[in-house]
Amino acid sequence: MNRLALTTLLTALLVAGCSAGTSPEPARGTLTSSAPLEHERLPSAQSEWLITYTSEGARGEPVTVSGTVSVPASPPPQQGWPVISWAHGTTGTADVCAPSADRPGGPAHGYVGLADQTLDRWVAAGYAVVQTDYEGLGTPGEHPYLNGRSAANAVADIVRAARQVSPGIGSAWFAMGHSQGGHAALHTAAADQHDLSLRGAVAIAPGGFQSSRTTAYFQQQTDERSVRAALPFLPTLLIGAAAVDPGIVPEDLLDEQARPVLDAARRTCQDGVREAAATIDADRVFRDGADLGGLTAYLKSQEPEGLALRVPTLVLQGSADALVSEPGTASLVEALCARSPAIGYQVFDGADHRRVLAASQPAAQRFTETLLAGGRPQSACPRP
Repeated sequence: MNRLALTTLLTALLVAGCSAGTSPEPARGTLTSSAPLEHERLPSAQSEWLITYTSEGARGEPVTVSGTVSVPASPPPQQGWPVISWAHGTTGTADVCAPSADRPGGPAHGYVGLADQTLDRWVAAGYAVVQTDYEGLGTPGEHPYLNGRSAANAVADIVRAARQVSPGIGSAWFAMGHSQGGHAALHTAAADQHDLSLRGAVAIAPGGFQSSRTTAYFQQQTDERSVRAALPFLPTLLIGAAAVDPGIVPEDLLDEQARPVLDAARRTCQDGVREAAATIDADRVFRDGADLGGLTAYLKSQEPEGLALRVPTLVLQGSADALVSEPGTASLVEALCARSPAIGYQVFDGADHRRVLAASQPAAQRFTETLLAGGRPQSACPRP
């Protein structure tokens, strides 16, 4: 059964359940469909599945989320394979940007294929890897980009669902993500996971730090090169915020000549948005007189710097990252340390936003292995 058939069937079942009015909503993390993956994602995996599962969305309502499950070729240890729940970086907000739908030549393959190369190293090392698409990517509804609540739920609930796919998957797991997914990993580390044995979190070049300054940045930044580098992410932020707060209307905020980036973001992925962004006037992004207060307040509510992390966390950063800057991530770590003393931080010299994925994998694996062995990773936070 292909992705479209699975999603159609699931939607029909959910509608039927709602119409009956007698059946309770399925618990979070309930597996609602699974099928062998039609294309290879991680070559070292023995088996891979496309799944859908229940979660809780940004507004607190039940949602359906899709993702993939990959298990090693090696036999599971007595406690089962430890799990990496991967939170992907920004691919876009359109359904075609869902990583589980990725194929060579696809609109998000430049990023997804690169991330899969690193994730394959985890499978080869004996970890099960589960990859959520997040709410609204590849399944009904809008994608609430950089919403911490929704992302943390999706990252945790796919672990619950994966255990219903393969009995070899163990209880110990790690939340791990890059960029947008680094933001998700931090929010997952701060959430109450009650019935799940979350051992730790790894945030690679985490996004969202001081995101509430986005509007001021575009209005005050005089370096056109910097504005153009950031511009492809603006429609993704706007559409994501509108998915949670209906009072935010992206078309009402952007200058008319900048609105093509919204059209691009709704039908294609980040590379396509980048092409559209290159054609607009970077000096006229927001509409004169636009009320940006609601957007700024929403973005403020999703910033990760105020989180209190419940588990040991490792933050990894490239020194040559032009999208998530090293000084910004250092400031984020400092802010997190005020509430959570068990935070490690490592910078990889010369690594940019994407190269840090492969460069940081050995350090991330040392971190997970230390925790699995009952050790205490080194913290970068000052001692009280």
